[in-house]
Parts: sequence; C-alpha cells; structure tokens
Amino acid sequence: MAVPFFISPLFMDFILPFVLVFTLIFAILQRTKVLGDDAQRINLIMGIVIGLMLIAFPHPRSIIVLLMPYLAVVSVILLVYLMLMGFATGKKDENILGEKEKIAVVGLIGISLAIYLLMITGYWDFIMGNVFTGGPLIATVLMIAAIVGVIVAVIRGETK
Repeated sequence: MAVPFFISPLFMDFILPFVLVFTLIFAILQRTKVLGDDAQRINLIMGIVIGLMLIAFPHPRSIIVLLMPYLAVVSVILLVYLMLMGFATGKKDENILGEKEKIAVVGLIGISLAIYLLMITGYWDFIMGNVFTGGPLIATVLMIAAIVGVIVAVIRGETK
C-alpha cells in the first residue's frame, strides 16, 4: 500500500526540517543584515548550507522533528489565549498583556520548552536522578542558587 507523500518519512524527516531551518536562517540573516545590506545571495547560500548540515546529522534533525508538534500545539494555545484576552479586554490597538503578564507567559513557555528539550534528548532522567539522589553537593548548589536568586530579586525589586 502506498504511503501518502505528506506523511512519508522522506517528507517528515528530511524535507520539512530542511525547509524550516532554511527559512528561519534565511529570514534571520535577511532581517538582521549581518552579512551586509545587499547579501541576499549569501544569505540564501548560508540558509541552504545550514539546512543541508541539519539533514546530514540525525540527532539534531530528530530533535527538530520531535519538537515541531509541541511548538505547533503551544502556538495554537498561545493564539487562543491572546484571542480570549483580546475579547475580554476589548483592546484593539493597544497591548493586550501588561509587562508582568508578558514576562510570565514568556517564562512559562521558556521553562516548558527547556523541560521538553531535556526530555526528548534524554537528559531529563539524568538531571532528575542527580537532583534527587545526588547527595549533599547538589543540595548545596541548589541552596546557593536559591539564595543568589533571592538576593537578585530583592536588589532588582521595585521601590515604592
């Protein structure tokens, strides 16, 4: 039985990651103008080369293939959340989220992305094993990090 092209391994594991990485690299280089103002051809070549390098190495490619469905779901959830916030506040041309809400949303997305990346790369079990069975060294490092975090929060805190 023939497999439809859009769900075939060739398309899902090679073509889509290449197109994604090529598009992202090309767009970033075009937008930032790192290689100059009239460097569209160079940006194109850089995007193709980095996309082909991704396809050549299976581990980074598999990370991207496993990450894309998660990012699509998070994007849909974020879009629905922003639409509901827009309906609830009634703001049209203003920012829907305040500064604290923006920081909270970005922080939540960043933390969940980091945890998911650790899980799909296989390092989550290693980290959890070391944190919960690592002995006094890990506990000391975590306590120092917590103290430094509290000090930074107090120093950067707003004064009234």
